[in-house]
Formats: sequence, C-alpha cells, structure tokens
Amino acid sequence: MQGLVTVFGGSGFVGGQVVRALARAGYRVRVAVRQPNLAYKMRMLGDVGQIEVVQANLRNAPSVARALQGAEGAVNLVGVLWETGRQKFQALHAMGARTVAEQAKAAGVKRLVHISALGADLQSPSKYARTKAMGEAAVREAFPGAVILRPSVVFGADDKFFNKFGEMAGVFPALPLIGGGETKFQPVFVGDVAAVVAKAVASPSAEGLTYELGGPTVYSFKALLEMILRETGRNRLLVPLPWFAASLIGKLGDVFAAVVPLAPPLTSDQVESLKADNVADNGLPGLAEAGVVPTAVEAIVPSYLYRYRKGGQYADVPAGAF
Repeated sequence: MQGLVTVFGGSGFVGGQVVRALARAGYRVRVAVRQPNLAYKMRMLGDVGQIEVVQANLRNAPSVARALQGAEGAVNLVGVLWETGRQKFQALHAMGARTVAEQAKAAGVKRLVHISALGADLQSPSKYARTKAMGEAAVREAFPGAVILRPSVVFGADDKFFNKFGEMAGVFPALPLIGGGETKFQPVFVGDVAAVVAKAVASPSAEGLTYELGGPTVYSFKALLEMILRETGRNRLLVPLPWFAASLIGKLGDVFAAVVPLAPPLTSDQVESLKADNVADNGLPGLAEAGVVPTAVEAIVPSYLYRYRKGGQYADVPAGAF
C-alpha cells in the first residue's frame, strides 16, 4: 500500500469519488471533514483500515495541520455553491485554500491538488468565481508546485444539476430558461475528475500545472433542459426568464439561504455566474493531457434520471430518449 493522502471535503459528491479513486490506486486515505459522524460510510470505499475519517475545519488552521500529519499528498475539495451561516465564499474558497496550502507546505506534503472551478476570475461579477480565483492565487503563492483543477459542471448519480432539474420537471409545469437559455456548459463526469485527481497525486510531471476539465461536448443551457425532459419523459414548457427577473428570484433565494438550512432554488450570485459560459477555452491542459478519456453525458445521465419518470424505474423508456 502506498503513502497517506489527506482529502479535505472528501465526503461530498466529488469527494466520495476521489476517495474511491485514491483507494483503488493503493493509497491510504484520510478524509478530513467538519462533521466526521456524518461521514462514517467513507470507510467502506476501501479495504479494512485503508480509509480513516478525521475532523478538520478550514477556518481552523490547527485542525488542518493535524489532518495533514504524516501525509505525503493532500487534496482540497472544499467549496460551497451558496453562502449560509459561517460557510462563506471568502472564508472557504480564498482563506481556507490558503490555510490548506500553507499547512501542507509546513507539513512537508509532496503533492497538493486544489479543486477550483471553471470560470474562476478575479474580475468576475460573481463572488463565487472571484473567490475561487483568489484561492488559486493563494495556493500558488504558498505551494507553487500545487496542481490546480478547474472542472466545469460535474455530473454523476448524485449531482446537483441534472437531479435538480429532473426533480423540477416532475413537479412544475414549466422550467426556466434563465437568460434565454443560451449560456454554454461543458459537463464533466465525476469519475473523470476523480481519475485526474488520482493521477495528479501520483505524477511529478503535473506539478505546477492548471487543468481545465470539460467533457467531450458543449451544450447550451436550453439543450441540457431539453435532454432532461426527453430522458424523464416529461412534456414541460421551457419559459425564457430574463436576467432582471432571474435576479429578483435570486435575491429571494439569498434570503431563503440565510434563514433555512436547505439549498435555495437560485441565488443572486448564481445568476451572475450564469451570465458567463462555463467552457474550457483558455488553452490549458485538460482531460486528454491528463490521460483520461472523457465520458459523454449521454452515457451516464440516463442511469439515474430514470427516477424522475412517471413510474420511476418501472416506467417505459420515453420515445426518443438516448
């Protein structure tokens, strides 16, 4: 068995696949999370004793340092899609990223993989994108050899994109085409992202590089909603939602997120993010350069969107579904 890799935020959607990929590659894995009692299932992703779960909070440097003791590699997956309580973009994406990088350097960690996001930009009107860019800069300063990964929208059985709109299609008579539905996306499979992480931890040649991870196909927001409707067998209207109307709904979502511990339908910052295409187009290395063959949306999404058909798993496959 190989050395120890600490994975911060390893119990989430992407984190679970990263932990599994590292375990399959033979690493011992330490999953560092805020609430270890909620991550007990992570131990089942590897052999007996291969995976341990510890407490760590990126807002607390000593807890990060403890989680890194004896590790030869580290992966930072911590991020939020909306702000709530003390889980703020600045605290996690920027300051938290710096804390992990600084503590990893001090602990003698050989490899650090930092998960950012496609569209990270210091000039972006979206606070999410700005703080992701701040995190990248902080990581580069504290740990110059770190590998930075910028995935597009990540899809898989437990994703928050296809599942969200699949559920909405089963409840509402219409789906919103935010901003007209022209925003471009390049969805990337969660298993492919995890494979790149495992390769980056093992590969000295990846040191200091930034990868943009997008799938094999670029879709408009409208095309993705049409795909969801086909696969779920739902006949729903696609109603254009102008930016000003989306912003109003987003502000209501901000209030919702501030008082209710549930995912808001939309936030004002997410509206700002949707105004920019989410496509790998900066000439940086991607899946191919990392040695990973990209997985198509059409090959995976039907395996879990069936649950939103009328009749669920017992429903007939909709005509025209892929």
